[in-house]
Amino acid sequence: MLSTQHDLSGLPDPQIDAQFYTGVVFKRLIAWLIDSIIIILISMVLVMATLGVGAFAFPLLMLASNIGYRIYTLQRNSATLGMHLAGIEIRNGQGNKLTLEEAAWHTGIYTLVAISFFALIISMIMMLLNERGQGIHDYFVGTTAINRPKPS
Repeated sequence: MLSTQHDLSGLPDPQIDAQFYTGVVFKRLIAWLIDSIIIILISMVLVMATLGVGAFAFPLLMLASNIGYRIYTLQRNSATLGMHLAGIEIRNGQGNKLTLEEAAWHTGIYTLVAISFFALIISMIMMLLNERGQGIHDYFVGTTAINRPKPS
């Protein structure tokens, strides 16, 4: 699972099927903004549900909300709500939607990268330079974001 050597042959070829990757990096930014708002709202609801006591642990509530939200939505739809609205999905190397294990690894590594400003910058640069638009977390899990295929 966690490796730098993944068979990505099940994914659309970036040269032949470029439409699957066009604009995905920008769409990921839009999705991240939407998801950040959703996570803040979830965390605020949790604070209210604890009658304000949760405010003392707001960063931990945000972390837990982020992890739970991302794992749940990625394993269910292979996209967070923000990704869905932006028209993208995360796919594994075989081109399939993510399993629970893949969603958990993707979320865990993403969370570690997001905590480190330096790693986050490297991940963003990787997305811009990699032909599949993979960030650090995608690279280690063997996933990538693509434009959501049109239903047939």
